Amino acid sequence: MQFTMPNLRHLRVFMEVARCRSISKAAPLVFLSQPAITQAIGKLEAQLETELFERHSNGMFPTPSGEALYNRISRCMGYLERGIRAAQKSAQSQNGGPSSLLPLLTTTQLRALIAITESHSFSVASRNLDLSQSSLHRAGRELEHLLGITLFEKARTGITPTRAAELLARAAKLGFAEIKQGHYEISALQFREVGRIIMGSMPLARTSILPDVINRFSMAHPDIGINVVDAPYDDLLFHLRNGDLDLLIGALRFPPPADDIIQEELLAPPLAIIGRKDHPLRQHRTLTLEDIGQYGWVVPRIGTPTRAFFDTLFSDRGAKQPTRLVETSSQILIRELLSGSDRLTLISTHQVEHELRQGILGVIPYSLSHTRRPIGLTLRRDWQPTPTQSRFIKMLKEAASRYSDI
Repeated sequence: MQFTMPNLRHLRVFMEVARCRSISKAAPLVFLSQPAITQAIGKLEAQLETELFERHSNGMFPTPSGEALYNRISRCMGYLERGIRAAQKSAQSQNGGPSSLLPLLTTTQLRALIAITESHSFSVASRNLDLSQSSLHRAGRELEHLLGITLFEKARTGITPTRAAELLARAAKLGFAEIKQGHYEISALQFREVGRIIMGSMPLARTSILPDVINRFSMAHPDIGINVVDAPYDDLLFHLRNGDLDLLIGALRFPPPADDIIQEELLAPPLAIIGRKDHPLRQHRTLTLEDIGQYGWVVPRIGTPTRAFFDTLFSDRGAKQPTRLVETSSQILIRELLSGSDRLTLISTHQVEHELRQGILGVIPYSLSHTRRPIGLTLRRDWQPTPTQSRFIKMLKEAASRYSDI
């Protein structure tokens, strides 16, 4: 089922009725008539395909679906309020406080903000939203007028979002992600499990625990889609912090690169020097740095943990670093480069266990110390997973524990 972001006004109406336990008491707080409130709640219930309230003589009480939605709306509004505050601070604006501006925002305005900020183009954003450019312009300008700050500036290549626009767009994406999480939770309560887990994956996890966990999870939850995004760490971290990804799995960074994320180690496999199965160095009993340094190497790009291990392997011992380097993180390319030449690489044996088992590659007998690479989960610090997402994470931890025992 395709998720559509509900009307923000309807969400605020729902929250006030849930707080007041009464439509009549909520009416003056949201400046709507009682029939209009009844209609707004009805539309929300129809959109989510569930009842959100139990109607009793002594008031209206949220159902389990209503309680799940209330929690997610509260979190959404918290993100939006903090986003308004950050945008105003960035633009040095005092055009009303966040609490007074928040009720005036619309879903259309925030969707327009996100689309324009991401595409840097009104025309591209209008196509992505299936909205006319005039409507998109109007929504963007209304939001600027409401907040009293500049959100978009003209540039030679299109539109440049201001820092304030980026801050508010990020908050809106995180807020919208909360409502989507609520939709998933409500669907599960209605025994129609829907949803999608979107994760960023780095090389070491792709070839070890992740495939097995995905297969077993999909057998237990066949209606939950799984998207695995492969990209450089910095890109994955950006999308995680902006709500595009639910989690990252792969090599951890120390110290953590941002205050709003947490890292949880799953396993720490050691690194090994790997070459083709009949590499000349595999016949040696005692190897020196000079021996392994005379060959070409395949290494990840600068800034990754394994590259740091590779660089310090030589520099810490005062040895000359190899110069014939090929930089790549592609598992397929690494395998082909090694099997077709005398090049070497520094990698976890977990990552190439299939190639080792099949006799395509082999371990070079050079002793490495202090090369364990912590592999684990990277999550937003304030992320609240759905029960289904929590089960997936639990399966990852169980699989990692089994790998650690091997």
